Amino acid sequence: MTESFSSAYYEGKTVLVTGGAGAIGTNLCSALAEAGAALVIILDDLSSGYTWNIPRKRNIMFVKGCVTDDVSLKRVFFEKPEIVFHLAAFFANQNSVDYPEKDISVNGLGTLKILEYSLFNGVKRVVYASSGCSIYGSAAPLPLREDFMSMNLSTPYQITKMLGELYCNFFHNHYGLNVVKARFFNSYGPGEVPGQYRNVIPNFIYWAMKGEPLPITGTGEETRDFTYVGDLVNGLLRAGHNENAIGQEFNLASGKETRIIDLATMINGAVGNNAGIKFVNRRKWDTKSRLLASVEKAKSLIGYEPRVEFREGLMNAIDWFRENRAQIEQAASFGPGLSSAVRDK
Repeated sequence: MTESFSSAYYEGKTVLVTGGAGAIGTNLCSALAEAGAALVIILDDLSSGYTWNIPRKRNIMFVKGCVTDDVSLKRVFFEKPEIVFHLAAFFANQNSVDYPEKDISVNGLGTLKILEYSLFNGVKRVVYASSGCSIYGSAAPLPLREDFMSMNLSTPYQITKMLGELYCNFFHNHYGLNVVKARFFNSYGPGEVPGQYRNVIPNFIYWAMKGEPLPITGTGEETRDFTYVGDLVNGLLRAGHNENAIGQEFNLASGKETRIIDLATMINGAVGNNAGIKFVNRRKWDTKSRLLASVEKAKSLIGYEPRVEFREGLMNAIDWFRENRAQIEQAASFGPGLSSAVRDK
């Protein structure tokens, strides 16, 4: 039975959001602050986040630091957070292929430290941001359901995201720590800056606005389950509140497929880019031609229901780009070689 939910649950609470300067994190922190949280603490090393993107609200406190650094962790846990949303990660697939040691440090050791500090400091709940795009492997039947697992993974990022879930299971089963594992699918929306290791949508918007052809890895018939950041935030807020979620893992997705070639066409049309598309080689690790998640478990457990239609969400993202064009131009960075290709975790 699904519990009722009200964002008023967070009123007066102290909440820690690791990775809170990122795209999902900034939207989550804004929602928590507006819900009346007494204090929202952001811990972020700004490796993929930006201070200009952090909401300017009186009840949001930013601490620059890494989840692997004990000094930073002692600082934020000194504030006695009741709920921890662990979003910080070394993102994502190609980045982890290029820098596997950094990946295991942040996604492995960093997650372990967050769970340890949460346990030692009496945190009531930890919501772990997992990746449904990663941990199911390439052989999973569609739609992807939570009871299917694969040990045949393609990148260090996929491995460490599964590792994080396993650590959550251990701390829940052995110590009784209240953990929730939320599996994200292809998030997009306002707040996401383009870059060398970023997702496909912000990169497509960025290149389209520059009048460049959009690079498609593969045939364009590949699909992804693009999930609007506002829907993800709603799912996270529910995951941090509902008792049914404790000890569980569930997909947070749109439950719909979108072809990459259709995405490119929509973005080119929306910004008036006449350069079209170009086809480039698929990356070796990119073994999934389709992604589609079932959201039935999340709906049943926490009442999650994606509400934003893809075209509407895409236009919101494009509007955000236009409003923040100057900052985005300064922040966007694309290195040479394979890593400069389109990103879609």
